[in-house]
Amino acid sequence: MEKQFYAVYLNPSRPDFAMTMTDIERAIMMEHVAYWTEKMKQGKVYAFGPVMDPKEIYGLGVVAVENEQELKDFIANDPAGKINTYEYFPMKAVVPAY
Repeated sequence: MEKQFYAVYLNPSRPDFAMTMTDIERAIMMEHVAYWTEKMKQGKVYAFGPVMDPKEIYGLGVVAVENEQELKDFIANDPAGKINTYEYFPMKAVVPAY
């Protein structure tokens, strides 16, 4: 089955979240980075990280999964979902052939 690609946005709980994280929020975000790094090692994440938009810093990831339910499960298990929200959109990604 062909992989389905999605652009995944991590929307911060407040506009200045990246600059004003509490120690607890920072710990959760470090768990988030570890979680996404592990998914990257599994070949499910092509890129992820903060987007330094001057209006608001937000997270962006490019994800490859078997189906939308796998993406929903991926998001549901992400520690950052405790303090932020997600939205995602199908993507017609051009990726290297391996």
